[in-house]
Amino acid sequence: MKPDLFEAPDYYNLDELLTDEHKLVRTAAREWVKRDVSPIIEDYAQKAEFPTQIIKGLAEIGAFGPYIPHEYGGAGLDQISYGLIMQEIERGDSGVRSTASVQSSLVMYPIWKYGNEEQRLKYLPKLASGEWMGCFGLTEPDHGSNPGGMVTNFKDMGDHYLLNGAKMWISNAPFAQVAVVWAKNEEGRIHGLIVERGMEGFSTPETHNKWSLRASATGELIFDNVKVPKENLLPNKSGLGAPLGCLDSARFGIAWGAIGAAMDCYDTALRYSKERMQFGKPIGQFQLQQKKLAEMITEITKAQLLAWKLGVMRNNGTATSAQISMAKRNNVDMAINIAREARQMLGGMGISGEYSIMRHSMNLESVITYEGTHDIHLLITGMDVTGLNAFK
Repeated sequence: MKPDLFEAPDYYNLDELLTDEHKLVRTAAREWVKRDVSPIIEDYAQKAEFPTQIIKGLAEIGAFGPYIPHEYGGAGLDQISYGLIMQEIERGDSGVRSTASVQSSLVMYPIWKYGNEEQRLKYLPKLASGEWMGCFGLTEPDHGSNPGGMVTNFKDMGDHYLLNGAKMWISNAPFAQVAVVWAKNEEGRIHGLIVERGMEGFSTPETHNKWSLRASATGELIFDNVKVPKENLLPNKSGLGAPLGCLDSARFGIAWGAIGAAMDCYDTALRYSKERMQFGKPIGQFQLQQKKLAEMITEITKAQLLAWKLGVMRNNGTATSAQISMAKRNNVDMAINIAREARQMLGGMGISGEYSIMRHSMNLESVITYEGTHDIHLLITGMDVTGLNAFK
């Protein structure tokens, strides 16, 4: 792959909206991606392997639970800092950002918000440092967009719970030490359980033959009469709202992360348009290429404003689930369209591993699907503005 020459676009001078801390956090993440991710990520994507050696670096830049308080090992940063870190990591690769998103929003977040003090002290510091990696078990073979229909269940056996069922499309599953698993009790109420690797009957087979998120480890979670200690139940929230609260945090991170992928595709196409000569002049001098670039930077700028305002609302506790949903849908759709247009601008070189665009394009096909599909998010917005439920 070519050297990483990325320069971030900021057409509306949005850096003026950021604090010095925000910029320091972003710089640290950006420099780490250029140094430790960009030189290797294409090879790992081609091999369909996750580069486990980067886990330590992810922890060092605060990518694991950046908003988790210091007393639990987190960086104690605000939501905009979290978003900026996700943006910079996904600028490198969506699969690497997925690894960090899952660890932060889907594993550490529920333990922090729904767990008790003993659980927080036991798990969060090890997850924040990357000593332990985690995964999140919600999606099932027959229940994707309808998680409330899950069949994974647990029974109270007196001194422990007995867990049975299966989850699929689980990021980090093949190497995770901890899984936050959502399952129904005997009354049909959804609860979160912390399942640890090594518990008898718990296995995590890896998912192969992916054309997307190839540098991210994906697998299944299989529970065959797994005995889960009662102290591993998350006590402070139950019902479908509990896992959906985690998804709010993850979707917020994705809304920022997708901007990073789009920025990388735009920056690559812009640079190429100035260097590639056809008909005796750079292709960037042709109207159709300028149209593509002008539309790209316009959409990126709109997405940046959307994400920043959402970050402000997340910081002050006023952001709704529907507002987060809108940002996730809009920004991922924006990114996948920019990746497609950028690929066309590079012609045949656009499908080459010398450039990041085709990898981003394939990755974003997963990002537009997971954490709520594009269409599901449209319906969430539709229900919010009409007050009418199209899901029933």
